[in-house]
Amino acid sequence: MSENHVHDAQGDNGLPAPRDEGGEVIGVRRGMFGADNGGDTSGYGGLVRTVALPGATSRPYGGWFDEVADELEGALEEQDLLPGNAIEKTVVDRGELTFHIAREHLVRVARTLRDDPALRFELCTGVSAVHFPGDKGRELHAVYHLRSLTHGRLIRLEVSAPDDDPHLPSLVAVYPTNDWHEREAYDFFGLVFDGHPALTRIMMPDDWQGFPQRKDYPLGGIAVEYKGAQIPAPDQRRSYS
Repeated sequence: MSENHVHDAQGDNGLPAPRDEGGEVIGVRRGMFGADNGGDTSGYGGLVRTVALPGATSRPYGGWFDEVADELEGALEEQDLLPGNAIEKTVVDRGELTFHIAREHLVRVARTLRDDPALRFELCTGVSAVHFPGDKGRELHAVYHLRSLTHGRLIRLEVSAPDDDPHLPSLVAVYPTNDWHEREAYDFFGLVFDGHPALTRIMMPDDWQGFPQRKDYPLGGIAVEYKGAQIPAPDQRRSYS
């Protein structure tokens, strides 16, 4: 890691920017894989781990992070949009700056980040998704990686939506490279990107039921086209004691 990168990711005192160390606890995971009925011999069945999302970071963020945050907030105010209504929280974690954006303001924030001369995040390298069933009311998360070629900077936007209303605005009009990335997030997670020019499946068959990368999607049990055989779900497979 270069000296400049270390300085950018830390505050002026050389320490990481402070954040809520407790984070937001959204669940507890028990075990890792395999049987949970006593037949697990891997040694991982007894693992217990708290699932927590990073909490909001307090100022100063360190390095150029504060400059970007100040410029973004100022640019939104110039558009008569209160930053607190658009930016739900700002997180500095593991040397990365992430703005959590309210979904109804995502397009305006993205266009501001792209067009403002002091920001110039001209490139979105794609959108990925994750499913947190325990994060009630915002189970589906979409993460956008934005790069400024002008200033040599990289930030992230994160947006959430509930399982029962999985809609986000499409960013294809702002970042055309998101076209197939949004289709992939739709295909695997069921996120519906409103305004996308052709939101169809990209990997799974068009008539596939469900979204395979959601945490509540069943594992196994998919019919195999060989003498009517069927792969049983993991909790129905044989366990060894």
